[in-house]
Amino acid sequence: MTLDAQIELRLGSLDLRVELQAHSHEIVALLGPNGAGKSTILRCLAGLEPAGDGRISIDGVVVDEPAAGVFTEPEARPIGFVFQDYVLFEHLTVLENVAYGLRARGVAKVDARRRAHDWLDRLDLADFADQRPQVLSGGQAQRVALARALVTNPRLLLLDEPLAALDARTRASVRRDLRDHLASFDGMRLMVTHDPVDAHALADRMIVVEAGRIVQSGTPAEVTAHPRTRYVADLVGVNLVTGVVADGVLTTQTGVRVVIADAGDGLTLATIRPHSVLIGRGDVFATSARNSWRGTIVDVDRLGERVRLVIDGELPLTAEITAAAFDELDLGRGDDVHASVKATDIEVSPA
Repeated sequence: MTLDAQIELRLGSLDLRVELQAHSHEIVALLGPNGAGKSTILRCLAGLEPAGDGRISIDGVVVDEPAAGVFTEPEARPIGFVFQDYVLFEHLTVLENVAYGLRARGVAKVDARRRAHDWLDRLDLADFADQRPQVLSGGQAQRVALARALVTNPRLLLLDEPLAALDARTRASVRRDLRDHLASFDGMRLMVTHDPVDAHALADRMIVVEAGRIVQSGTPAEVTAHPRTRYVADLVGVNLVTGVVADGVLTTQTGVRVVIADAGDGLTLATIRPHSVLIGRGDVFATSARNSWRGTIVDVDRLGERVRLVIDGELPLTAEITAAAFDELDLGRGDDVHASVKATDIEVSPA
């Protein structure tokens, strides 16, 4: 299964010109600032906005090509859509919400309800089948929206900020559940997000959009290591470390210890911002940071007045320091360094 889309659209002040592809089993995250065109891309794919002078095909079937007079209505496209605020119908039961997409496609009521029940069972929502959406928590509402999108057996699943409506505590657990649910779907998945942690945790590939243009695409590791714009560097340049926390220390699968602050015991995802990494040379590096790891600089990227360093070692890290500090320390590829981070500068959430 393959999505192949070229979208050329003017909408108000937005001049959107992008080409993108997605493949079966792949999760692609669309990132970018407000107004960049991310949600408009999803709406074009779903048929809620025209593709302008572009062309959209799914599995080789053209669903939108204005120049050729081709336009497939949204309900006839093999697409499921999870909206940012979920858009559940408050006057319908949870079961009726999930069955809605099937009924809109002409599926008989009995069959639609049976298939809706199946998805509610899969997502542990069977007990809410006869309830109205008002009684649901944020995580439950998201799962209902996901069930409604998947019940139609789409080729392409679109998710617009699927975690944005959740508070920080709920977000971590729902992110974990969403990752498991998406893994069970073998189609193409395209997700808009503002959060680089969500992109790192969920996506196989990132596409960054700025001012209606794709400025970078690659795996999370590739984009993090080599950001091509200042925005990308600020957005996705984070180090993610997963391990088990006990007594204020996170231990990775390879045995690396990371001292953290204010985190409960258990499997944990730690976020280290590149600008929080302190770099020193020599055997002695005077710092109050409680974490220090040896490593070797394997790549250097200059970004204006900042320099991004890729460090390979016991804990691979991306660090960002000023150009002045880089020159003063006389650093370069192949140099051995100490990378230190204060425990209070490490953000944590349940994995």
